[in-house]
Amino acid sequence: MTNMTGPGTDEGDFARALNQTAAAVNRTLNELLPTVPGPEGRVVDAMRYAALDGGKRLRPFLVCVSGDLFRVPRSQSLRAAAAMEMIHCYSLVHDDLPAMDDDDLRRGRPTVHKAYDEATAILAGDGLLTMAFEVLADPATHPDGSVRAALVTELARASGAAGMVGGQMIDLRAPDLELDEAGLIRLQGMKTGCLIASSCRFGAILGGGGPEALTALGAYGQAIGLAFQIADDVLDVEGSAGVTGKATGKDAAAGKATFVSRLGLEGAKSQAERLVEQAVDHVGIFGPAAEPLRQAARFTIRRRA
Repeated sequence: MTNMTGPGTDEGDFARALNQTAAAVNRTLNELLPTVPGPEGRVVDAMRYAALDGGKRLRPFLVCVSGDLFRVPRSQSLRAAAAMEMIHCYSLVHDDLPAMDDDDLRRGRPTVHKAYDEATAILAGDGLLTMAFEVLADPATHPDGSVRAALVTELARASGAAGMVGGQMIDLRAPDLELDEAGLIRLQGMKTGCLIASSCRFGAILGGGGPEALTALGAYGQAIGLAFQIADDVLDVEGSAGVTGKATGKDAAAGKATFVSRLGLEGAKSQAERLVEQAVDHVGIFGPAAEPLRQAARFTIRRRA
């Protein structure tokens, strides 16, 4: 894909910031998910396996840097970021199950149902889902109960039937729906975009941002969420399991509609670039302070995994 770095960006600085945030989120997740004795410890081990196995941690990064716009203490944004990542990891555990996408490899390792078993994987996903809301409801995340309630509401809407779960349902039915480009945009806007948009809105909620900030960050998140998914579709064609850490070529083999199948490879890349430009425009209201968000937008289509 086209390298979309522009004036004032530094890929090295962005990579370091992303890695530093990922390390901080991993420490937070490790603290929030301690091992426990007894037979129930197996599901906690599986939750830790799912949540602590690395990954880009893009959603937590977006929570933290959007929070930085409003001077949110990192101790608060990291807890909110960990809750967001728990939801994301739960969704991956369930998506990988035989009844869903039936994947054996995730981030270069066996998927949870392969490392453990299907029943344990289902329970591990359930555990991560419910614990995310426990973390957000804890006063350690924010002293104001109304802010905690707003975070819970935001995440519930983004991850439920009107968001990620609904998008996954459409995805499962997609082979029979003959989705056009508009249908694909709706599917991926729900399945991927809603959670990424909420990651960005989390920072404004934590920091008391007004409606204009929430709208701008939500629009930014939806744009990069769609660009992120298009990049995934491109990687499914151009990537390899050794680089991406998961099986490639599955969409074409399953006859699934993707942005590549609808727009062609170059058309999909061009669409992703336009979405990144839109995302950058959306956060223009925050001035130079939004540079990490601009770099994150460009990262969504530069990545190779």
